[in-house]
Amino acid sequence: MVKLKYLVIHCTATAEGREVTSAQIRAAHTNPVSKGGRGWKQVGYTDMIHLDGSIERLVDNNEDAIVDPWEVTNGAKGYNTVSRHIVYVGGVDHRGKPKDTRTEAQKEALKKYVLDFHKRFPGVKIMGHNEVAAKACPSFDVPTWLKEIGIIQ
Repeated sequence: MVKLKYLVIHCTATAEGREVTSAQIRAAHTNPVSKGGRGWKQVGYTDMIHLDGSIERLVDNNEDAIVDPWEVTNGAKGYNTVSRHIVYVGGVDHRGKPKDTRTEAQKEALKKYVLDFHKRFPGVKIMGHNEVAAKACPSFDVPTWLKEIGIIQ
């Protein structure tokens, strides 16, 4: 049991407009490498925002400020035991180049999610995956966006 320190925002790095199921994400993360997966014990995200703005819970948690071992997801190496992870479907263009592909529904859902999360856990730092890894994910500037929605950290 460790104190929650971060909310990390991700993208699935799938093409703009292409929906992805939780089963596909789970398989990509947990299948053995020999079967095209990453071989992780757990999926990388707590919650996923679909193209229509609906939010799907991928890994249960007890909604408190403690990350219990059964709540740990594999979203950002070195940060997983102290983080929750949210992902939106998309994040690349049709050529596979990073692009903010969030639909209006996803933007609204992510905004509500993050504002609620910040209200419940004001001491938790909210950041993009690219702030702790050499990746483009989530394909938009999270610190700038947080200021736009009224969160100053």
